[in-house]
Amino acid sequence: MADTIVVLDFGSQYTQLIARRVREMHVYCEIFPWDTSQIQIMKLNPKGFILSGGPASVYTENAPALAPFILNACLPILGICYGMQILAHYLGGKVTSSLACEYGLAEVTELCSNPLLPAPSLTVWMSHGDRLESLPQGFVSLASSSNSPISAMGDISRRLYGVQFHPEVRHTALGKQLLENFVFKICGVTPDWTPENIIEQTVHSIREQVGQNRVISAVSGGVDSSVSTALVYRAIGSQLDAVFVDTGLLRKNEVGQVETAFGKHIGLSLHTVHAKKDFFSALEGVIEPEQKRKIIGGMFIHLFEKEAARIGNPGFLVQGTIYPDVVESSAPERNKAERIKTHHNVGGLPERMRFKLVEPLRYLFKDEVRQIGESLGLPAELVWRQPFPGPGLAVRCLGMVTPERVDRLQHADDIFLSELTEEGLINKKPNWEDGLISQAFSVLLPVRSVGVMGDQRTYQEVVALRAVTTEDFMTADWAHIPHQVLARVSNRIVNEVKGVNRVVYDITSKPPATIEWE
Repeated sequence: MADTIVVLDFGSQYTQLIARRVREMHVYCEIFPWDTSQIQIMKLNPKGFILSGGPASVYTENAPALAPFILNACLPILGICYGMQILAHYLGGKVTSSLACEYGLAEVTELCSNPLLPAPSLTVWMSHGDRLESLPQGFVSLASSSNSPISAMGDISRRLYGVQFHPEVRHTALGKQLLENFVFKICGVTPDWTPENIIEQTVHSIREQVGQNRVISAVSGGVDSSVSTALVYRAIGSQLDAVFVDTGLLRKNEVGQVETAFGKHIGLSLHTVHAKKDFFSALEGVIEPEQKRKIIGGMFIHLFEKEAARIGNPGFLVQGTIYPDVVESSAPERNKAERIKTHHNVGGLPERMRFKLVEPLRYLFKDEVRQIGESLGLPAELVWRQPFPGPGLAVRCLGMVTPERVDRLQHADDIFLSELTEEGLINKKPNWEDGLISQAFSVLLPVRSVGVMGDQRTYQEVVALRAVTTEDFMTADWAHIPHQVLARVSNRIVNEVKGVNRVVYDITSKPPATIEWE
């Protein structure tokens, strides 16, 4: 079992970033709601705890609490924002409402030598309305800012620390080094969460889970399902049957590309189910995105059950669920963050189905999935494929999903991606600093606008272009594509795609938007 850091989630939208930063250090990290049982958490034998931020005030009724076993474990603790306040509150410190809230960048100054802070002065990201007025017994103030006299605290002998700011966000310049100090210097963790170890552990878990049973894999053509299938094939070989469903909602020429890649590089032949008519029929008249997702999830299971009967009724279904899918689909009662949307791989499945799920990537972030894909020897065209939602173009074709509209979207999307690729703007390797595009796609909007072509009035649909830069897909910024490239893409789309007379560019970050439109 890899050395583990446990993150307790008190409701912060940054919680997943904490885990992401720890994983970057090749250290396993798992998130639990603040009220998770002692048995569930301590069975991981954690080396330390990180307490996340959150929107509550520690002194209000029904505020999220700190379980006594966390303190009684005598393990290192790092509290972040609300996490610092709850730690101080439970140990006898005083937390009050601040006269001036502190949001955005701030400068903090170190007050005494300590193993946590990486420099005497730090530019940090603050986001709080409460502050610590008095320290618990045994603690000292480690740093201060103009608005927070106690911006960091520590009981060095007991290895208990808290910071009022957010080291997990990129705006905190030395946040990575601070977290490394906690994980390595204070917790004494060994960085053994590597692709090779992940593969070894996952292969072992898959074999234990499925035994001698046959398994069917749902291949979508995306990175996640491809790596999941390759991992399961590594674990059980010929026990696996891979099924690729041609829904009619894939990108242009994608069916042939995926079939070739799997056969040539993985040595696993796909059974392709041609089901375009079935999916378009099921989606007829449906506009609401959650309903689309659930219909498509149900259709997938129906088709897989038919395929399962054909190959001998396997008991398990492989899916490419990854950690952000789980986080964004989690209901408030299961996870302290708000549900953003239902993902096809998670919430879009019917409650009753005959398969048990095999989800080898369920606790991995996207870049970890890619690293594993490379270690498995998968080809670059699969590993670095543009991310694609489980429901396919149904959630990029806003409004009615019809063969004509999807064909229109496929054509526009192909133009956009080909132009970005030609310009060398699509990121082929994970490098957050270089600003290359991590994900790009087109969206067909359910609105029409007036235009003029050849001296004649047109009343046609609008294509929105979306391109983002990100390293973890939990947060993202819109890509600053050169104007001349956008102009060329727009010109090609309105001239080559029948039924489109206007192109717009989405300049919204995540948050507040999600990367996908639906």
